[in-house]
Amino acid sequence: SVNISILIVAVIIFLLVLHHNFLGLSDFLRQELSDSNPLGLQPIDFIPAVPQRLADERNDKEISVVIAASDERLGGAIAAMNSIYRHTRSNVVFHIVTLNDTVDHLRLWLSSTALKNLRYRILDFDPHVLEGKVQVDPQKADTLKPLTFARFYLPDLVPHAEKAIYVDDDVIVQDDILELYNTPLKPGHAAAFSDDCDSTTNKVAVRGAGNQYNYIGFLDYKKETIRKLAMKANTCSFNPGVFVANLTEWKLQNITKQLEKWMALNVVEELYSRTLAGSITTPPLLIVFYKQHSSIDPMWNVRHLGSSAGKRYSPQFVKAAKLLHWNGHFKPWGRTASYAEVWEKWYVPDPTGKFSLIRRHSEAYEAK
Repeated sequence: SVNISILIVAVIIFLLVLHHNFLGLSDFLRQELSDSNPLGLQPIDFIPAVPQRLADERNDKEISVVIAASDERLGGAIAAMNSIYRHTRSNVVFHIVTLNDTVDHLRLWLSSTALKNLRYRILDFDPHVLEGKVQVDPQKADTLKPLTFARFYLPDLVPHAEKAIYVDDDVIVQDDILELYNTPLKPGHAAAFSDDCDSTTNKVAVRGAGNQYNYIGFLDYKKETIRKLAMKANTCSFNPGVFVANLTEWKLQNITKQLEKWMALNVVEELYSRTLAGSITTPPLLIVFYKQHSSIDPMWNVRHLGSSAGKRYSPQFVKAAKLLHWNGHFKPWGRTASYAEVWEKWYVPDPTGKFSLIRRHSEAYEAK
């Protein structure tokens, strides 16, 4: 009878512990899936653990990578994430920023393909965050891409990380992203970018776009507000499509608020240069980070591959690049871009077939 009593007590204790753990897990999941903030950035999905068989193969260094994923460019984000995942042994967590109508498509693509082991978090970006901060031409309202501003809100996207990497969706990574993550940032610097005067992109001019390598190409120096900043017009600009951020410093300096200030001022005063039409994301960053940013290795942002259909670099150089960036009109999923075959190696076909239709449309558009 004593043994039976002990057994009953042991069972009761086990059930109590199990109940307590279940409640704790429920609270955790509820927090991850329903927590939202004033910016309208709401977590949708989160896979918190690496499968054990993969955990044994990768080191325990966790790297937060932020990437925006719009529906019409979803294949680009997929290829970028696949190339990052396949080239690193670190535990990369992708924070994928998208719009609500893209979530189901993205979730299916990730869960039913070779990407099912990715650790990721899907965040719904509310475009209303940009009200009063972006000037919208009523005749060109559909040209506004809200997700291009996601990078302005990094601390809200990855609130618990001290550091994060942001990448555009038109990149392919060819080396271990841990190296980029470990880019040293100088004291007081909240981010590290690749300067446009570096050895790989020195004095690149895009036809009809003027100087794309200095501040005068992005800011209107005829405006008094810009002149008062005393920023030299020939200062080398930087590319914000790939950067490393110190989020602790970002929050200390209120970088997001500073960026929003220059967005709102532009709505009133039109401070951005008209030379680079459509470039409304880069100017606020150039102002806020003027001579206040560190540099990443230029091989971690070999860009302008999308500036024309021609080949800008030698095959040997493209192979040696740590990150390839198809910024410009010609995207690799359109097939007329240079080095599209490199991008194809990392593209994972869309199980719904929807992106194949988008690609065909893109090819037809570029052929005109």
